[in-house]
Amino acid sequence: MDIRRYCKEDEQQLFDMIREEGEEWLDYYSSEGYKKYIIALASSITYVAYMEDILCGYARCRDDDGFGIYVYDLLVKKTYRGNSIGKRLIEQACKDFSDQPVYVMSDVDPYYEKLGYKREGSIFEVNNS
Repeated sequence: MDIRRYCKEDEQQLFDMIREEGEEWLDYYSSEGYKKYIIALASSITYVAYMEDILCGYARCRDDDGFGIYVYDLLVKKTYRGNSIGKRLIEQACKDFSDQPVYVMSDVDPYYEKLGYKREGSIFEVNNS
């Protein structure tokens, strides 16, 4: 698996993967949402995971000016789940920003609890060690 920073060349595969998730992600790929999300991706720290030539996961993060890195979006293609791709994407953010805490904005709490992340109010703090 190859994890690297998102670039414009990843756009088509990323949005194909998001569309495959269905209506739950409609705000990201509808015609209006697409335009907004392109801007969000450009202003974010986004990691993509590839297995061979297939984009199989991504994490979109924001830097809060030294107060922490926040993972806003984490998605792994359904057929690739169970391979620790999400965990490895978050670990990459922890590695790149080892001097800051990393937090996950969650709507899938059991997943982050399983990874051992500590709940901090409505978010999870990643054990950055």
